[in-house]
Amino acid sequence: MTPLPPPHHHRLTAAEGWLELGLPAEAQSELDALPTAFHAAPAVLHAQYSICAHRQEWDTAFDIAERHVQLHPHEVSAWIHRAYAARRRPGGGLTEAFELLRPAADHFPEEAVVPYNLACYCAQQAELNQAWKWLERATKIGGAEMIRGMALADADLCPLWPRIAELK
Repeated sequence: MTPLPPPHHHRLTAAEGWLELGLPAEAQSELDALPTAFHAAPAVLHAQYSICAHRQEWDTAFDIAERHVQLHPHEVSAWIHRAYAARRRPGGGLTEAFELLRPAADHFPEEAVVPYNLACYCAQQAELNQAWKWLERATKIGGAEMIRGMALADADLCPLWPRIAELK
């Protein structure tokens, strides 16, 4: 992500700091003080999404992530955030999250996080063979050791844990 120019970057950094302290209202105040010209910057959209996610405001988080994908389709985090919010928002769910994230597997073939998350969505829908295929793809990209460690700590992949434990 391209950083904002000073002094605006300092506001963004302050917002991130407030959020790390668990103070989303203060984080939002920092973002609100940014000039409108910067509201569509990838880093600002990411911070805005993070505030909404912290508050579990999934409809708003989804809208922000959708805007992020539309304005900056080259940002993999935007695709991940949109799917994550879609899964959690009222009326959303795993199927919608999967369908929104699936094209990202083609757009970002070198990003292990995309097939990893697709594996999670499939596993939670009891599509275990499909989940395993996505997890294998993530392993080829990200390395077996890293993916195995993440997967064995991820409750979404619990149905696959015995098989994941054997990954090499």
